[in-house]
Amino acid sequence: MKPLLVLAALFLLSLGVTTLWGKPDAMLSGRIAMSGMLLFTAMGHFKFTAGMMMMLPRVIAGKRLIILTSGFLEIAGAAGILIPATARLTGSCLIMFFILILPSNIYAAIHRVNYEKADHSGRGLSYLWFRIPFQLLLILWVYFFVMNGIHRL
Repeated sequence: MKPLLVLAALFLLSLGVTTLWGKPDAMLSGRIAMSGMLLFTAMGHFKFTAGMMMMLPRVIAGKRLIILTSGFLEIAGAAGILIPATARLTGSCLIMFFILILPSNIYAAIHRVNYEKADHSGRGLSYLWFRIPFQLLLILWVYFFVMNGIHRL
């Protein structure tokens, strides 16, 4: 829920700032909002590493490296969508990233993982009623604001 609030708040704030500068720019505001949300979620990879490692099945080796690497990838994605020369490639990579992390969210829901507490007090399968539509929103957001909006950079 927090990433959605960050995404929405940054979008509205960016839209307000571009409006004050003379012309509202929804496409730029969408990229700025996604970039800020990715930086916000990347922080979680470093702050809640142990809990995020619990989101991966036991059979997966190198969990810490995977979690930290994915945090760095989110930071790179946050920068990449704001750079005209890399925005389209970064957008494609982010869409693949959002698809690839969905199974870990499903696994975490099944096992009631609370990544902030690094325990099994999570909401369970009911979390997926939010997470799956949110994942779809992220994919569509990148497609609309980055992949389609890139010609406006």
